[in-house]
Amino acid sequence: MQKRKLGNSNLEVSAIGLGCMGMSFSYGPPKDKQEMIALLRAAVDRGVTFFDTAEVYGPYINEELVGEGLAPFRGQVVIATKFGWKIDPKVERGLAGLDSRPDQIKRVADASLKRLRVDAIDLFYQHRVDPNVPIEDVAGAVKDLIQEGKVRHFGLSEAAASTIRRAHAVQPVAAVQSEYSLWWRRPEEEVLPTLEQLGIGFVPYSPLGKGFLTGKIDESAKFDKTDFRSQLPRFAPEALKANQALIHLLGSIAERKKATQAQIALAWVLAQRPWMVPIPGTTKLHRLEENIAAASVDLTPDDLREIDAAASKIAVQGDRYPEHIERMTNR
Repeated sequence: MQKRKLGNSNLEVSAIGLGCMGMSFSYGPPKDKQEMIALLRAAVDRGVTFFDTAEVYGPYINEELVGEGLAPFRGQVVIATKFGWKIDPKVERGLAGLDSRPDQIKRVADASLKRLRVDAIDLFYQHRVDPNVPIEDVAGAVKDLIQEGKVRHFGLSEAAASTIRRAHAVQPVAAVQSEYSLWWRRPEEEVLPTLEQLGIGFVPYSPLGKGFLTGKIDESAKFDKTDFRSQLPRFAPEALKANQALIHLLGSIAERKKATQAQIALAWVLAQRPWMVPIPGTTKLHRLEENIAAASVDLTPDDLREIDAAASKIAVQGDRYPEHIERMTNR
């Protein structure tokens, strides 16, 4: 697979990474551990070198899974993980609020190193900006960890442009991870221009719209209560029905390119900037292979203009998150 560099950092990864969250968290019950280890190793065999996890996925079990699955490939792969949540197993999904106090960041780093079975965390993101801790203190804590050799690169997730600038002034930010796809383009307004100016890489999560842009989900879809899409306004039946226009657009391009809708959605993300590395998640080998093949789909400037022109006429229905979750982003 082609490689890409995340901004001006020397962090080079496969053009498409693998988001590992769904193997253990958010999309129904945790999947079979041995099957997921096999999938992680199949990804490496197929050229994927960039893997994304977090302590809160599970909590903890996703990092352990990734650590065990990728243990044979030390030095060949880049593993990103995240800090910033207060974790309480008694609370739904373990999320008991935000906590990015410097001492807590350092405790999380030590615990993640053990679970991931590595000597240093390749990319350590703040999962969500904590309004109670100045971002300069967060960046300073990660800077200390980098100087100690426990972390290699600093990242932010769902941060506003002004916050990115403040953090970057203390410790260079290698990458920002935020949701980005044909049906969520807000980063284009302020975040992407800021990253371009500062030489920071961008890692879009949910580049397939949490599965919607694959074309396999319509208004008749039913989500188990353990699947967090059951709580998302954008996945309510009326929104799913209204948003099928995006699927028809992807389908028309896919037919012409002899590709799938998912591949066109991923190819579109890849075509936006050369320092952008999407991390679609999957728990199935055939989907992994389909996603990887998107790196070979060539969208011409005419194709991209056609997609943008058609997409600009489609008003996406439904908020992406409930209000209390959305409030944690872009700050």
